Amino acid sequence: FIFVQGRKRYISPETAAELKGLLKPEIKAVGVFIGEDREIIADIANRGIIDVIQLHGSESDEYIAKLRKLVKLPIIKVFKIESPEDAAKAEASTADLILADSGNGGTGELGRWDLIKLIKRDYILAGGLNPENVGEAVKELHPYAVDTSSGVETDGLKDPDKMIAFTQNARNA
Repeated sequence: FIFVQGRKRYISPETAAELKGLLKPEIKAVGVFIGEDREIIADIANRGIIDVIQLHGSESDEYIAKLRKLVKLPIIKVFKIESPEDAAKAEASTADLILADSGNGGTGELGRWDLIKLIKRDYILAGGLNPENVGEAVKELHPYAVDTSSGVETDGLKDPDKMIAFTQNARNA
């Protein structure tokens, strides 16, 4: 659930709560935030609307430590990997899991796999992944998980056929 006002995929906490109620319990709802006030994230998290927090801004390890005092959910921190220094910073993060991305989210840009390979801890791979390239990405990079959004859309809407193909190609790799 994208909780970033002004983004095309924004969803209100109230709508997210309704949708969360429709999910099977084994499906984890991730709340995406950019530079949000920790108390707002904690409110959404502590109401059970999300199961995982994803921080997509410039949040520091200090920010993460303070957020952990307010919530008991896993935290994913997103890093734009454009240099070896970015890879090192991502690897050193205190977040529970990191997400290696190529851009600012939803850009459809393929990431720098040569730099992402420098990361030695578990990570989620994002950035330009689609049904056609996700298998190669999984085989080459061995990520903990993969993330896509625009890569499974047609004309700005989620495409069920692309979603199925993406999932099958990722699993088969």
